[in-house]
Amino acid sequence: MQAYLPARQFGATFTALAAGRLLLALAWPLDSLLYDQQLSSPLTSYLSLQEGLYLFSNGVDPYDGGSFRHSPLLLSFFSTILPSSRIGAQLLWTLADSVSALCLVTIWRARQRVPYSSRDAMIASLYLLNPYLFMPSLALSTSTLENTLTLVSLALACRQRPSQALLVLSFLTQLSLSSILLLPPLLLLLITDHLSHLASPKSFNGSLKRTLPLLGEFSLYFVSLTFASTVSAGSWKWMLQTWGASLNLPDLSPNPGMWWYFFTEMFDHFRPFFLMVFSVHLLIYVAPICIKFQHDPLYAAFILLGTLATFKPYPTLSDPGLFLTMVTLFPEVYPYFRHPIVTALLHLHASLLLPLFNRLWLTQGTGNANFFYASTLVFACSNGAALVDCIWAGLRIAIGEDKEGYHVVQE
Repeated sequence: MQAYLPARQFGATFTALAAGRLLLALAWPLDSLLYDQQLSSPLTSYLSLQEGLYLFSNGVDPYDGGSFRHSPLLLSFFSTILPSSRIGAQLLWTLADSVSALCLVTIWRARQRVPYSSRDAMIASLYLLNPYLFMPSLALSTSTLENTLTLVSLALACRQRPSQALLVLSFLTQLSLSSILLLPPLLLLLITDHLSHLASPKSFNGSLKRTLPLLGEFSLYFVSLTFASTVSAGSWKWMLQTWGASLNLPDLSPNPGMWWYFFTEMFDHFRPFFLMVFSVHLLIYVAPICIKFQHDPLYAAFILLGTLATFKPYPTLSDPGLFLTMVTLFPEVYPYFRHPIVTALLHLHASLLLPLFNRLWLTQGTGNANFFYASTLVFACSNGAALVDCIWAGLRIAIGEDKEGYHVVQE
């Protein structure tokens, strides 16, 4: 009976958290959150989704106006299968958060190769109670759904289910083009074992030839979903409004990221060059991270998620929230964090500055754009500090200590 105690505790804790999350979502005044630029971006806004659904139901192409930037797949699902009412949406977003927490627990169990553990309840609790994840979900930001798809894809890959994992990732890429950066570590995860080798790095033991059929399968899913999106939208214009928004940055609405203010002050003559630089900047991390952490592809995916959360063009609080919550999957690196207290205090400082300066600028009118942008720079520094700390710990754990000094334990 004692062997099943952790499982029972997890079930009770998870049920209580999910029920409390739903009650709070139904009781919270939604109007106070829908217009918050920290919780939703032009690509993830629930108000924009509602506007597109209204236009679509009245026979108007929502992509003609240049303000609707959601994927046609979301447009199709919310107009047919998924609920679009506020109460139905709160139920759906609560379900998405619950599935995300379960997937995080599934990844932990698969990584440890155990059916259940005493950490399951803690991992689920940290996801459901993380304010960076909780508040965007209350605002019905579709970034919550993107986080769910990300964790579902990683959980399926950890369970060695390649077709399902690639299908979910291709659907995620339709919603957020930058998520394509997760494909290389996901492929590595599918062709190698998913056990942690951070403390004892091993040379790559998979066959790269196995990635070719997997890459072909992903391409097939991606092309099929792209065709379905085009049929649903009625034309190819949706690509410029959705995928193109991540590359051209047409909407300079304030957000917790670093792109919007930089390009607000940018001369039009230099804009194409710097758009190219900022976009390529995201790509340059993929190969080095996947090569360095080839012995642990899940950790490589985790680091890339942190990179996206820091440097993507339209981030919300849920992006760094997912990265920070996934730290719970790697307790072996905790002793090797270099400046954990400084990083935690930076995040606490940023979490207080962001809403304060946002209100001073946009609500009370006693500040200006520099106020909010200064807080986003502090937020970027906190995310960068967390990312550097995790990279340092992931590399430092591979160095052992003996009586003579330090030695590398990589095989």
